[in-house]
Amino acid sequence: MTESEFTRLADAAFTRIENALDSNDIDYNFNGPVLEIEFDDGTQVIINRHTPNQEIWLAAKSGGFHYSFRDGRWASKRDDSELFDKLSELVRLGGGANISFEANADY
Repeated sequence: MTESEFTRLADAAFTRIENALDSNDIDYNFNGPVLEIEFDDGTQVIINRHTPNQEIWLAAKSGGFHYSFRDGRWASKRDDSELFDKLSELVRLGGGANISFEANADY
């Protein structure tokens, strides 16, 4: 995949994440390639675009996960889990919100 293809896909993923967080009134900070969600108890979920490896990285209290785009989805290199499923789980555990990251036309 070219860098521009990765950028387009990663941009679409981050837009999808932002839209879902906004729709559910979940506070987050997005600065450059890093999106941070902080919960009331002080725990965080950090989502980072890592262009050199063409991955999206997800960090949480429970560990770190690396996702690459393959077979039409962002899949974990560790266990083949899907980025948006894992993020939904982490948001639910951190803040109690059941959130759905619905697909958009670009992804």
